[in-house]
Amino acid sequence: MRERGDILVALLAGFILVFPLGFVIHVSSRFPGSFAGGMLGVLAVLMMLLTLPYVAAKHIGAVDRFLSRFVAKPTLLAVHVYAGVLAPLLALLHAAHKLDSPLGVMLTGLLLLTVLSGFVGRFLLAELARALRGRKTELASLKAAYLNLPPPPTGVEPPPRQLGRLARLLFRPGDPPAAPAPADKATLAAALSDSEYAVRAEAATSSLFAKWRLLHIVAGVILYGLILLHVGAALYYGLRWL
Repeated sequence: MRERGDILVALLAGFILVFPLGFVIHVSSRFPGSFAGGMLGVLAVLMMLLTLPYVAAKHIGAVDRFLSRFVAKPTLLAVHVYAGVLAPLLALLHAAHKLDSPLGVMLTGLLLLTVLSGFVGRFLLAELARALRGRKTELASLKAAYLNLPPPPTGVEPPPRQLGRLARLLFRPGDPPAAPAPADKATLAAALSDSEYAVRAEAATSSLFAKWRLLHIVAGVILYGLILLHVGAALYYGLRWL
């Protein structure tokens, strides 16, 4: 099971576009507490829970060994990605653009931040890692080719051996051995230099983008905490109202 990038991008684009436009056009203060709005909120929470198995398997060895007997890690990642995009969509529909409380504003902002940081970490970091692996493979091939080339000539050829008169009648001085073309060595050296620079640049860029992964984790932890507060408050005040 492997997620398709075009579907994910479409869902993410829809999520980003629906939220601000809907807030300008429509606000419903009663829909979040209605039956339909409540069901959307429950579905959003369930989708958020579906993102946890991959996180647990990635960071806890015992959970990884247990889950690997039933489901592969790429499948868990696909579920994590799809659920991580669908949950905010359902949550925004549940909220119906009602942002009149600090908790709601923080939840919405963290939803946006978590999804965007996850998208950056999942796709841009993956592309950078793939490009970096390709560059390293190319660099290794160039180094192997460079080291396997014969050494360049020393630069000063020994003076030809003088032949005697009789030998000059029968033989002529042999041509010096053909030296390897210096262009091959120079071209390989230039390619090595370019590849090493590209590897360093891509590694530096990857380390910068890796900070987004930390941001994604921190935002996700805070988001789950706020969701617990939101659900707890809804149950508390809802049961009191009943």
